[in-house]
Amino acid sequence: MTNKRKAAENIKLTLAVSESRDHIQGPVNAPITLVEYGDYQCPYCGQAYMIIKEIQERLGSKLRFVFRNFPLTKVRPHAYKAAIAAETAAAQGKFWEMYDYLFKHGQVITDDNLRRAAAKLGLNIVRFDREFLDRTYSNHVDEDIQSGMSSGVKSTPTFFINGDRYNNAWDLDTLLSALDEESVFSWRQTNSSI
Repeated sequence: MTNKRKAAENIKLTLAVSESRDHIQGPVNAPITLVEYGDYQCPYCGQAYMIIKEIQERLGSKLRFVFRNFPLTKVRPHAYKAAIAAETAAAQGKFWEMYDYLFKHGQVITDDNLRRAAAKLGLNIVRFDREFLDRTYSNHVDEDIQSGMSSGVKSTPTFFINGDRYNNAWDLDTLLSALDEESVFSWRQTNSSI
């Protein structure tokens, strides 16, 4: 294990991944869980989005990916609204569709753009409007933010691999290498306990 990886282990994810609250892609029993704290308006998160898609393709069932909201509203004033829109879409079973839409089209966030996105995704627009304007799911966004802050998140994107903060570069090759290393490490731990 590299020194950078060991140093990252000192910072842990404070809110464990939960099937009942988190947005998850991949098998429950995958040997690797990658958690991202991200902001839909962050250009770096937009770059990470493409990298994560490639990593998911390459690792397949070895990876469980979790996305948590961490809107940086001091830098991007509409980021919180984008997170609310994603959670409002989640209530209608369309979180990942809104997630994809926001990263592909979301650099300019307005209420009208978010409403159009909801309509394009086939959401019940009357329900979406009501819940979005009432900020019905703001508690979920706030819980993500709080869990990020208590886990030492200060910028986006921030990643955790199997509960440990990942502090290295997140370009495709570097992040994929770290995930592969963690996969081997997890496999050894699992098999040594048999």
